[in-house]
Amino acid sequence: MSSAAPERTARDLTGLLNMAGHALANRLSAALADVGLTARMQCVLVHALEEERTQIQLAALADLDKTTMVGTVDDLERRGLAERRQSATDRRARIIAVTDAGRAAAIEGQRIVDRVHAEALGALPEPEREAFVAALVQLVDGGAEPGPRPVRRARQRASR
Repeated sequence: MSSAAPERTARDLTGLLNMAGHALANRLSAALADVGLTARMQCVLVHALEEERTQIQLAALADLDKTTMVGTVDDLERRGLAERRQSATDRRARIIAVTDAGRAAAIEGQRIVDRVHAEALGALPEPEREAFVAALVQLVDGGAEPGPRPVRRARQRASR
């Protein structure tokens, strides 16, 4: 029985993308923390400012599960940055409305996001930056199948 590792024919793309994403997310989190925001809060504020949206719609746009979204909106409400309101167009729906303070926070947060992204892309030579972003967009949006949803384990009932 051989203990030789399998031959790798290409770089570990998953590992590289994960490491790059993790490093960028850490930089962004630290920068947004300076103004009291999280990346989730920033994302929700920006999408809520674009048009009237429900919490479910915002969760889908921000790629947040229901529990995380509720906690994020609760935090935004506690800080006076957003509030849950009845929709102007559908009495049954409740939307997330951004307050004036939330709008100012989103604007400042977007400046930070743009700066952090520009700094990250600054590691690449100028001509390659646009091509890199275009390639990432193509990988995400370009028709590649997203693959199966992650499998969630069923909760085990506590024995009594």
